Amino acid sequence: MDLFLQASYLLLWAGLLKGLQLALWPRLRPALGDYAYPVAYPASLLLFAFATWYCGLLRIPVALALLIFVALGAWGLRRGDYRLAELRRLLAWDAVFLVGFLFALSVRFVNPPINYFSEQYMNHAFLASIMRNPVVPPLDPWFAGGHLTVYYYLGHWLMGCLGVVTGVPSEVVFNLIPATVYGTAFVMLYATGSLLLKRWKWIVLPVLFLIPPSVPWFLATGWDLYGAFQKTNWIIPGARFEFPLFSLFLGNAHAFEMAAFNQFLLIFLLGFAWLRWGGLDARGRRGLALLIAVSIGSMPPLSSWDALVYGPAVAVFLLLLWARERENVSRAAIVVVPAVAFLIYLPYYLLLEPAGVGGIGWGFPPTDPLLFIAIWGGFLALLYVAIARDIWRSPVYLAVALPFIATGYVALGIVAVPLAYLLRRDHSFPDLLCIAGLLVLAFCDLFYLQEMLGGDYSRFNTIFKFYFDAWILLGTGSLLLAGKWLAGRRPVLPAAARKGAAVAAAVALITAPFALDVDIGRGLLGIDYPPAGYTTLDGLAYLEATRPGEAAAIDYLRTLPGGHCIVEGENGDYGYYSRVSSFTGIPTILGQIGHELTWRGNGAWYTGRPADIRAIYEGPGNTTALMEKYNATLLYVGEPEHERYDVRLPDSGLRLVYDEGGVRIYALTG
Repeated sequence: MDLFLQASYLLLWAGLLKGLQLALWPRLRPALGDYAYPVAYPASLLLFAFATWYCGLLRIPVALALLIFVALGAWGLRRGDYRLAELRRLLAWDAVFLVGFLFALSVRFVNPPINYFSEQYMNHAFLASIMRNPVVPPLDPWFAGGHLTVYYYLGHWLMGCLGVVTGVPSEVVFNLIPATVYGTAFVMLYATGSLLLKRWKWIVLPVLFLIPPSVPWFLATGWDLYGAFQKTNWIIPGARFEFPLFSLFLGNAHAFEMAAFNQFLLIFLLGFAWLRWGGLDARGRRGLALLIAVSIGSMPPLSSWDALVYGPAVAVFLLLLWARERENVSRAAIVVVPAVAFLIYLPYYLLLEPAGVGGIGWGFPPTDPLLFIAIWGGFLALLYVAIARDIWRSPVYLAVALPFIATGYVALGIVAVPLAYLLRRDHSFPDLLCIAGLLVLAFCDLFYLQEMLGGDYSRFNTIFKFYFDAWILLGTGSLLLAGKWLAGRRPVLPAAARKGAAVAAAVALITAPFALDVDIGRGLLGIDYPPAGYTTLDGLAYLEATRPGEAAAIDYLRTLPGGHCIVEGENGDYGYYSRVSSFTGIPTILGQIGHELTWRGNGAWYTGRPADIRAIYEGPGNTTALMEKYNATLLYVGEPEHERYDVRLPDSGLRLVYDEGGVRIYALTG
């Protein structure tokens, strides 16, 4: 894919994001005033997701959702909402968005491949399936006849529909997703800093690219950058830990990574309510409550783990807000916000059919305190500095750590001390964020959510997903506390020099991925990609160099219209299988079996589908009948299928429709 075409796709994508944001911006002003402009970036994405999702549910073209934004924009033009002088004044917000967008884009541009080493196949499969057939519920590309009602998929839906209406192909959309998330997250973090700090407004931005203390430690002990990231990733036995920068480098476009922009939106909205609620009129309060409801209501279909953290947090927040304000709108919000949040995606819950969580488990050995500090030491150090004066005045509360230390839960003791002191304070908004983050960490040390993973990996996903949320909550809160301390100090540099330093820092951030040659595939995993697969936004460009026959066959399949189902080889997870369904979005009988087991639970399909796939390839007398059983219309035979099976196909019932580069594709004729 040439660079001119990629640039065209990039401009179409960025132009749509900007158009959505501008259309919604004036309508947010009654609630948010000057902050309506930055909030319109993530809020417009949520509105677009909502509108397109209902288009898919009604089986009408998702592009019709744009009519809502066209109408909003036309109304704004008629009312004179778009004044040049005011738009110029707001360009700083666009600059912040652009810095985050270009930083993440440059990371993906030098590290673009979509491959099997992590969750990339799964996430591209979701994306490609939605873009190929944008209906609700979306088809499960790895389980013929099934739907994605077993998983949260709204992030993939949102990004896929952006691709549908712009015409950007899925392999490029995949690498534009992190840029979109980082751009919107940057603008919301900067808005949060502007809301709460008089100076050092940018200080919360590093929550997205800071690293845990373990990374420099591993670097100092001889590991390279990729090894240090990987060692940190698996630092807690039986669990996985991802921080935002590592997630960006890994490039999974996983649901919880895409949903991060909504976390930052909700944090800002709650902070705005905490500071400005009393100054809003009734209309503004209702509008703000509605925005909070839309944000929290979008969390379950975006990433259900986020909802488990923020749902209780929002409920407590609304109670605290009402206790402080004691007026009708805040009292009504306690009921209305959860009700609206639930109702906006009610059909999603009615369609939902996951294997689910089996309850809450406990009794896991406590987390090693050194490993805990290796992850959280930076943010905890900021917290301990923030409460140092409180400790000096009332050292007795240090005793809250003693029971935990005595029972072996030293990490819990480390968490309990700042939690105790923060709970005694006047509850500034940064304090509330830190309290929420600390409570999440405490939960993870005592409990875990029971699901398909068991044994030593019982709390794998609990740590994996909740620690990511805790990083955002604790990181944002502790950096805000640091900003409040710094804001009271005299500036070292004059204003002009500070602006120059900000520009230099932005340029350095955007160019750093090129200078560091960030390359997860080669560096972290040792995959020998050829140079032709790099410095591109095309996530499948490497295929043309490594497997040109497969690349051509994939291109052919993606041109086929209609509701096809394809047979391809099955061989577990995290290998070069399930690639046809992943790259094309055409459903297959069974993709990565471990993922489906997690989503659907064990059943007859677990042994039946792999056996049927083998019989299709190896039993000529059963091939066509088994294909009809799963409504499969195509049969794919490439090198992996020959490695996996003793391929013997029938002489009749199949028609060869493609035969190039070592790949044969047959169509069922019956």
